[in-house]
Order: sequence, then C-alpha cells, then structure tokens
Amino acid sequence: MRILVTGGAGFIGSHVCERWLERGDDVVSLDDFSSGSPGNLSGLEAHPRFRAVEGSVRDSARVETLMAGRDVVFHLAAAVGVRRVLEHPRETFETNIEGTRVVLNAAAKCGARVLFASSSEVYGQGLRIPFREEDPLLIGTTDEPRWSYAFSKAAGEALGFAHARESGVKFLVVRLFNTVGPRQTGRYGMVLPRFVRQALAGEPITVYGDGTQTRCFIHVRDTARALVSLASMDASYGRVFNVGSTNEVTILSLARLVRRISHSDSPVVHMPYREAYGTEMCDLQRRRPDVTHLCESIGEPVSFTLEETVAELVESALPCSVSQGT
Repeated sequence: MRILVTGGAGFIGSHVCERWLERGDDVVSLDDFSSGSPGNLSGLEAHPRFRAVEGSVRDSARVETLMAGRDVVFHLAAAVGVRRVLEHPRETFETNIEGTRVVLNAAAKCGARVLFASSSEVYGQGLRIPFREEDPLLIGTTDEPRWSYAFSKAAGEALGFAHARESGVKFLVVRLFNTVGPRQTGRYGMVLPRFVRQALAGEPITVYGDGTQTRCFIHVRDTARALVSLASMDASYGRVFNVGSTNEVTILSLARLVRRISHSDSPVVHMPYREAYGTEMCDLQRRRPDVTHLCESIGEPVSFTLEETVAELVESALPCSVSQGT
C-alpha cells in the first residue's frame, strides 16, 4: 500500500513509518519538526520506498498533493504534551483542529482512508474504569487550558465521522493510551523519559502529586503494530478502538522501577502540581482502557513488559548521560 503519515518524524509517527516499511509498503512522512525530529527518521533516509517532506499539516495544497495516490493517511500530527498544552492552549486547538480539517478535506478529494490518532484524554473525568469506547466523554470545562487537547481530539473524532457520513471518507479512530519507548522525550512533560533522565543524571526523581495515580504503559512498537494492523483491515473503518496496555502501575512504583533498573542512587521525591506546572492541575487518578474490541480485531497487542521497556530506555539513554558528564 501507499501510505502518508502526518507527524511522521514524531515519537509514534517514526515507528509507524518503520512498521509500514517492514511490511514492504511505500511511505511518505510529512512533519514540520515542531515536536518531531529529523533524527527520528535517520535510519530510513536511504530506504527506497521512503520519503520525508518538511511542511505543515495545515498547508492544504501540500497535504492534497502528498495525499494524491495514497491508500491510507495516518493523521498523527498534533500539538502534544501536558506542559505544551498548558502553556499554548490556542496553538493546541489551531494545530489539532485545523490540521484534521485539512487532512479530511484532502482525503475526501483523493479517496484515501484516514486513521485518526485520538487520545485517552477524551475520556476526561470519566468515572467508569476501564474506559470503553462506548462510554460518554466527560471532558472538563472549556475555560481550563488543561482540557484543550482533549476537546481538540474529541472535535477531530466528530469531524471525521461527519465526513464519513457526508463525503464517504473511510475513517478510523484510535484512542491512544500512555505510549512509551525509544525516541520519546521528556521535553513536554512525558513522565517515563523524564524519570530516566533524572535517574541517570543523579537528580531527584520527581513524582507529581502523591504518586498513587495509575497509568497503563504500552511500548511504542506494540502501538505501531496495532495501528498498522487496524488500518489494513476494511472492518476497522467506521469504528473507534482503544489502543494500550491494561497493566496498571502507580507513578510512584514507576519511579522506583526506573531507579532500580538504572542502578541509580537518586532519591524519589514528590512535587505539588502547582509547583510543577505553575498552576493547579486536574490529574486523573486512574486511566485504564478496555481493549476488548482491539483484541477481537488483531489479538493481544502487548508483547513488551514494562520492565523490558524501562531497561531499553535506560540502555539507550546511557551514551547521552555519559557524554553529558553524568
């Protein structure tokens, strides 16, 4: 197949590009490098079936040109990260909603199918655990910057299904839960790379809040494999899928796991959300997906344990920490 990946130089996007190429498909990446990195694609530059294009997903002419002749577009380009969303809520809306509008309009003209990368954030303050795709979305108030990302992703889902009804675009939603692995940075508040960096630098491993909040972490290669499998199946379109692990771990336990695997002497310390983000932060106590629909479609998505993932991240980060004199 011929694939376009928006946000292809990003953390998840670069792994998606690799997965398609492993299957023998033809891939074009579009990225403006605002959060993605050219280095994430360095291993693909010489691949005969791969092309990287620098540009914005909001550039309708460029997107339409690149989408022509493509079978599927993976729309992953987005403003991401808790810190970035809090600091730039308007940019979050403009990038995420306008980019999605451009992609859907181009897909309607070109006949491409669309996989839309949504987020577990759309479940908002939902109380029913695990989160199911059929659950109502209980996002917070519109005056809170913290929820701007969730609103933008929920709007993208709704816009996509509206296109599916009115213009016939084949549209698939994946709600991604906490995805971790190589190439993820802690620049915008991502917890695991931040813990690893702190542990290897001998700095305090900083847990926001009391650390009893739980998350389910899935390796990025498992996520990429799941997304490619779903996009390859006609029966996936017109549906919503949770993509993630169901193995819950407290953030405090995660910090201790990083400390143990990295053989670090760093203390684990707690920091109030206001001190971490400069404002009060509504953090969900639990975020666990129901992946029944995903497993019925592609089988069990998880092949890496959390311990294996942390060990891989520690090993890959060691050369950087040594070069920085830690």
